[in-house]
Amino acid sequence: MMRCRHCGGGDFIPFLDLGEAPPSNSYLDEADLDLPEKRYPLVIRTCTECWLTQTEDFADREEFFSGDYAYFSSFSRTWLDHARAYVGAMRDRFGLGPDSLIAEVAANDGYLLQYARELGIPCYGIEPTRSTAEAARAKGIEIVEEFFGQELAARLASQGRQADLIAANNVLAHVPDINDFVAGFATLLKPSGVATFEFPHLYEMVRGNQFDTAYHEHYSYLSLLAVERIFSANGLTVFDVETTPHHGGSLRVFACRRDHRAHQVTPAVEAMLETERRAGMNSEAFYTGFQVTAEAARDEFRAFLDEARATGLKVAAYGAAAKGNTLLNFAGADAGDIAFVVDRNRAKQGRYMPGSHIPIVGEERLISDQPHRVVILPWNIETEIRTQLTFISDWGGQFVTAIPKLRIRS
Repeated sequence: MMRCRHCGGGDFIPFLDLGEAPPSNSYLDEADLDLPEKRYPLVIRTCTECWLTQTEDFADREEFFSGDYAYFSSFSRTWLDHARAYVGAMRDRFGLGPDSLIAEVAANDGYLLQYARELGIPCYGIEPTRSTAEAARAKGIEIVEEFFGQELAARLASQGRQADLIAANNVLAHVPDINDFVAGFATLLKPSGVATFEFPHLYEMVRGNQFDTAYHEHYSYLSLLAVERIFSANGLTVFDVETTPHHGGSLRVFACRRDHRAHQVTPAVEAMLETERRAGMNSEAFYTGFQVTAEAARDEFRAFLDEARATGLKVAAYGAAAKGNTLLNFAGADAGDIAFVVDRNRAKQGRYMPGSHIPIVGEERLISDQPHRVVILPWNIETEIRTQLTFISDWGGQFVTAIPKLRIRS
């Protein structure tokens, strides 16, 4: 029987069922194409006791976050700019300097901590995936190559490595044991320290029909209502919250140790909680209609692919993103529908998209093949991609996005 990963409750309402899909970041080599591919149900439900929306788990986290994990944060200029601005803002707000210490949980390839180093603020990262940890070390950043939780936090604290600031971007949703994970921050923070968490806001996921942000690595889909409860139960107090436009609309939550309460709670916290209550996020109605809107967008995208195929239009895609794999697999797309996916990440080039088996290639293929339509899979950085690819207008090519509904434009 499924139990809530936070409160242990067993009463759930359906939120989203995307059928069976392979792990979204498990890219394939050519030799893998003829082998059976692992697929797991992608089913998401909402706990009616604490309102945490979550996957039903069918595999261990190591299945999704392996040593050759292929997501590298530094390939998006938009995200790098966001990271640089964050480090500067935190330095100014909390008076960080050469006598401070920043830690980042899920440091990935050093995309954020490189800016702490530039400002002369001591730092280290925690990152369990070998591929990205090595990329961060190549930037001169110290990395602890382990999964984060209470045990690691206690060990680091015993070594005098408690932090003034802990950053945790796009990782809170990625942990199966959310209680152990959050409790680790209360241990690793200095008494007056601050932890910030950025994650896609469930409110925006539903409002924007962003069903493709569901994949197996995302164990939880988060509201502030749920997060505040989880933090309070695990030694943290939420004292501020901001919104950011990234990943379709995210929250940045500021937290401090509950046993010290070194930071005053701002009015923004209650304002966001009230926004969520007004939207009905503490009632069943908010969650039960999402399946229908997701299926409508899927069917519209499938109809576009079928019409393009019937009329001889060549379709390519840009961005071998996890959200793209969710969309492609839910729509039943394959290499007959989309000729190739372009990605700047060389770790993905020469490989194949999981499930759909569409080849991943470099940007030069756009110029040589001149597709009529280019589907932007990571729609959250659509503006950045359209700016990069203005040249497709030279042959009359057009861009396509499928979320929240189908759009085709030059």
